Amino acid sequence: MLDKIGIAKRIAKEVKDGYYVNLGIGIPTLVANYVRDTISVEFQSENGVLGMGPFPYEGEEDADIINAGKQTITTLPGASFFDSATSFGMIRGKHVDLTILGAMEVAENGDIANWKIPGKMVKGMGGAMDLVASAENIIVAMMHTNKAGESKLLKKCSLPLTGVGCVKKIVTNLAVLQVTPSGFLLIERAPGVSVEDIKQATEGTLIIKGDIPEMTV
Repeated sequence: MLDKIGIAKRIAKEVKDGYYVNLGIGIPTLVANYVRDTISVEFQSENGVLGMGPFPYEGEEDADIINAGKQTITTLPGASFFDSATSFGMIRGKHVDLTILGAMEVAENGDIANWKIPGKMVKGMGGAMDLVASAENIIVAMMHTNKAGESKLLKKCSLPLTGVGCVKKIVTNLAVLQVTPSGFLLIERAPGVSVEDIKQATEGTLIIKGDIPEMTV
């Protein structure tokens, strides 16, 4: 089974040379720490940063340099800062190659709910709807089940949707899954996790073809 860092490390393998990548709040922000140093990647944040680096070490933080989740970040040589209108112009203009988001729920058809739980106060959805509407490639980083042990990979989302039919791949603490027209296709299982464990934790349609390899991180 993976922890949050393990999920981030596995997703970092999906980042290709030359990509422009937007990282959502939560687990996705960790991905920048684990991208291979043999490739060139530009991380974009919707609050107006292009060229984010890994998180700063303790004592080296600059309170004026933050990501969309208000976490302190570092910047790489050549990084640029701009207003949110320009930032969302990049996103809506489809200039971001990969978006990595957290989620509360994902449906088997690729619907995502990641911004609101009815009855709980939220600050707003931020750039989530723009990101899911504009990105060609969306990967979700999430725990497979909630704190009550209930599946977060569902036949149909119960929470208010952020986007419809947009998620391409999901990396959880248990597995890597691809969204297909028929349901969740199991691609890899986390270390120490069996296919049966994944079946038990998945409410949506789970497609299993042949032997499922154990992932490496």
